[in-house]
Amino acid sequence: MAGMTSSARPLLNRRLAGFGTTIFAEMSALALRTGSINLGQGFPDTDGPEEVREAAVRALRGGRGNQYPPGPGIPELRTAIAAHQQRRYGLSVDPDTEVLVTAGATEAIAASLLALLEPGDEVVALEPYYDSYAACVAMAGATRVPVTLRPREGRFHLDLDELRDAVTDRTRLLLVNTPHNPTGTVLTREELAAIAELAVERDLLVVTDEVYEHLVFDDAAHVPLATFPGMRDRTVTISSAGKTFSFTGWKVGWVTGAPELVTAVRSAKQYLTYVSAGPFQYAVAEALALPESYFDDFRTAHRRKRDLLGDGLRSAGFEVYQPRGTYFITTDIASFGEKDAYAFCRALPERCGVVAVPVSVFYDDPEAGRSQVRFAFCKRDDVLHEAVDRLRRLAA
Repeated sequence: MAGMTSSARPLLNRRLAGFGTTIFAEMSALALRTGSINLGQGFPDTDGPEEVREAAVRALRGGRGNQYPPGPGIPELRTAIAAHQQRRYGLSVDPDTEVLVTAGATEAIAASLLALLEPGDEVVALEPYYDSYAACVAMAGATRVPVTLRPREGRFHLDLDELRDAVTDRTRLLLVNTPHNPTGTVLTREELAAIAELAVERDLLVVTDEVYEHLVFDDAAHVPLATFPGMRDRTVTISSAGKTFSFTGWKVGWVTGAPELVTAVRSAKQYLTYVSAGPFQYAVAEALALPESYFDDFRTAHRRKRDLLGDGLRSAGFEVYQPRGTYFITTDIASFGEKDAYAFCRALPERCGVVAVPVSVFYDDPEAGRSQVRFAFCKRDDVLHEAVDRLRRLAA
């Protein structure tokens, strides 16, 4: 290439070598190219509440947020986040010192890990994991130590002994995601209590990704780790508006935690996006104040969608691991006599016009999830019905 110096050194920072394009971008591009139904990437195909969208329009037209908003986020949103934590979980949060608004949960995760980790630190993370976790740990120069959630009796389970054994003298932080993407696992109160005891005993920081907090089903309940004894001052809690209100493109997320933790995260965040989504912050502040009936209806609708797609996947021949949270279903393709989930997902659009995501890319050891495939059910009912009809071709 003209103008470039010759060098044996690769252009890409070696910490990011091997990550490449995300699987979501790859599979979404495949869906567009083939005209397939995209059940791979987790975004809804309808917008959220009209009153929330109109709140954003009012903010735009009223000149609120069109210029740089305050670095920590607008006061109205920080106050609404604090009220949400108090109302739902009994967590008292100071909106001025213990809340930070971010460009979605993805930036919150990046800023937290970049702020709290040093090269040589170890991070214990549950796998399979959301792909940005691995990249952010790598960018911080730390080492990822996976603890694998394993399928048993139709669900994925955490081995607490394995978690304890993964902690060493170099462990700095536990990275916890519940409700868990991609498996749909919701950690129980007993499991969370054990994690909290371990964190206190070994003096560990904890970053919890709780973006699916309002999508729990059946007998599951979301319990923030910060509510357990000894965890208030060592936990960075992350959530966002995208999953709860179906406006994923707005990229409004947040961090809550003790002032010292939030200050540390803000120190990194200010050099990433600095600020973002000004007018949308006003809209999300109103969204968080929606009546409880909204959250109930949202959860009920997605439980129905889960059952619609899950029943269809079973009838098509998949082994289905029933999710208790999120809007994803993880399946196993071994029943088709196939073992390579990546090859299966690459061929699926041609076979039946549906796109899914291979879960193997979310493991350190791809063999651990080699035959697992994830489907998203955050789509219109008619789209899910059509996807099920197409997937049933596999059974033939």
